[in-house]
Amino acid sequence: MTRRQAIAGLAGSAAIAQQRAPNIVLILIDDLRWDALGCVGHPWVQTPHIDKLAARGTRFANAFVTTSLCSPSRASILTGQYMHAHGVSDNFTRLPASLPAFPQLLQQRGYRTAFLGKWHMGDAQLIQGGQDSDEPQPGFHHWVSFPGQGVFFDPVLNENGTRRKTPGYTTDVLSDHAVRFIESQRRDRPFLLYLSHKAVHSNHDPAPRHRNLYTDTPVPVPASATVRDGKPNWLLRKRDVGRHGVQNLYAGAFTLDSLYRQYMRCLAAVDDSVGAVDAALERAGVKENTLFVFMGDNGFLLGEQGLADKRVMHEPSIRIPIIAAWPGHLPAGAVRSEMVLNLDIAPTLVDAAGGRPPATMHGRSMLPLFQPNPPAWRKEFVYEYFWDWEAAHTPGVLGLRTESHSYMEYQGIWDRNELYDLRADPDQLRNLLAGAEVTTQPGGWMERIADPATRKLARDLRARMVAILNSTGGGQLSRGPA
Repeated sequence: MTRRQAIAGLAGSAAIAQQRAPNIVLILIDDLRWDALGCVGHPWVQTPHIDKLAARGTRFANAFVTTSLCSPSRASILTGQYMHAHGVSDNFTRLPASLPAFPQLLQQRGYRTAFLGKWHMGDAQLIQGGQDSDEPQPGFHHWVSFPGQGVFFDPVLNENGTRRKTPGYTTDVLSDHAVRFIESQRRDRPFLLYLSHKAVHSNHDPAPRHRNLYTDTPVPVPASATVRDGKPNWLLRKRDVGRHGVQNLYAGAFTLDSLYRQYMRCLAAVDDSVGAVDAALERAGVKENTLFVFMGDNGFLLGEQGLADKRVMHEPSIRIPIIAAWPGHLPAGAVRSEMVLNLDIAPTLVDAAGGRPPATMHGRSMLPLFQPNPPAWRKEFVYEYFWDWEAAHTPGVLGLRTESHSYMEYQGIWDRNELYDLRADPDQLRNLLAGAEVTTQPGGWMERIADPATRKLARDLRARMVAILNSTGGGQLSRGPA
């Protein structure tokens, strides 16, 4: 073998090794609750392309967010950190550029990276009377975004620093950009496509082709919608007079029926988008070497607890869908029961790309779950939400979600906390902490829990919550009545 042949052989091996690094597609849906999909068992919603993705991949049936609000959850997805660590605690704070985030880490491994859609971090200018930020962010070679929440029709897009109004339905417009990006990529390097849709966020305006879907379908009324006994007073007030309460949804713009149908109609274009991206991967010949992840940024209540929206720690607010397909690496048609989090996305993508997730990440790569001898996995996580002037009726909350219980401790108000046994009471109808209101009287509210076993359980759950906060740099949040 000549020296030139040897060098060519080494170069060829390097190219093959680089090709073996998977392309990564992450599609993030805004406000998508975990059960709004046909593959999860919804009785009438039509999501054929998402269902096909689940059939050729793995669905994580117990996926959660650690903060149910757009910007904090998106920051956790990028960094793998709890909100108290990354500092994006509302919809107006920039993500610190110093934090290791998966797009930059993939760039370092030779990935060509693109972000398309709703970024929604760094809108602090809005409070100062300026414009929402749509500026290109670190970690992306290609950038297409819009200010803040964006609009459903004819968006003004910032494409790599140039702004122009683009006619069309925003979900379709972003899908077209995604297809063009896939078609433009070279075969000798991996790419990251992060497609972040505005849908299905309010004001829940579907594409014209979907406006007549589901007209005669029955809309369920959740069992918890009208339960009042044992519920916190703040929740009852929000239910009765707030714009996110079922009595006055979005200042009377919706009934529960109309909100539910519009929400599901918006999802139809999202399903079309998944199909378009999947078809583009097929045409490009890269589908077999692509890790395709589909997920929501937080859940959404549709009448549960008498509410719409998110923020709260009740189940429909914190549960999300996560579906991942990667031929040869993830089993087809599988459903996993492990408790996975938005914190796990960043370390999983870095791991899939052949990198080592940094120690700053609180989440864990999900890929070892598919090894012959998978590691022990988490059994609980902390939920946190800080009071936000945009939703003044909702107090801050710290809590612990375990495999069997949901413990919620409200911040800054004198009211009832909440505790539910999810195995006996999955709809969260019976608050086990009813009658133990927080007051200024000495002794602590836990002493007012009548049942000794419940009192012991609440103390144990709180201690475990504090332990996780302490271990992740959030110990200052855990001061409170014990």
